[in-house]
Amino acid sequence: MIAIFRKELNHFFSSLIGYLSIGIFLLITGSLLWFFNGGVLDYGYATLESLFNLAPVVFLILIPAVTMRSFSEEKNMGTLELLMTKPLRDIDVILGKYLAALVLVVFSILPTLIYFYSVYKLGAPVGNIDTGGVWGSYIGLLFLGASFTAIGVFCSTLSSNQIVAFILSATICAAVYWLFDIIADFPLFADGLDYFIQQLGINAHYKSISRGIVDTRDIIYFLSVIVLFLGGTKTVLESRKW
Repeated sequence: MIAIFRKELNHFFSSLIGYLSIGIFLLITGSLLWFFNGGVLDYGYATLESLFNLAPVVFLILIPAVTMRSFSEEKNMGTLELLMTKPLRDIDVILGKYLAALVLVVFSILPTLIYFYSVYKLGAPVGNIDTGGVWGSYIGLLFLGASFTAIGVFCSTLSSNQIVAFILSATICAAVYWLFDIIADFPLFADGLDYFIQQLGINAHYKSISRGIVDTRDIIYFLSVIVLFLGGTKTVLESRKW
């Protein structure tokens, strides 16, 4: 697993993929946080709410773009079978690729701590910001990124075409994030059923953690999504032996 992890991470940072991913994420989130819609300076209070509302939308495009090559490229180049003949378990290959992509996502998030520090200092008085909510939002964003990465790696096993893998991944990520909220709003679902349907989607759990209260139910949900899609990845890879 470590060898695959190092190989994938080296690929990200020996090319423009890693730097472009981090740069694009920071450029979009930073621009919208500080300059567009009046910017954070015009809010009248210290908050990073716009960052955490926007970041999931950026991740819907950024993470599929990062993960689309994970297995699609191996399939397209005919190196997947060669990779699988090495003395590695399927799960080692999957985790190596998954963790490398996840590290890139974490590296994209880390520089945004500068935004937090800046807003913290700009508060009146200094530090007049909901620190608990901010840290909760960062934890939620990490779990969100980890979930989207698992979905992206899964989708990359479904096609040898990277563009197809990207579209599938972006579509499934968007569906898991928003679709259950949309369904729950239908008048047909009421009397608590709407709440149950909302809890099936990522958005409800992301918002829950963003309030600054880390509930074990939210953590279990995110871990379940990650395990589900990584398990699906393993199933698809094993199907080549059938």
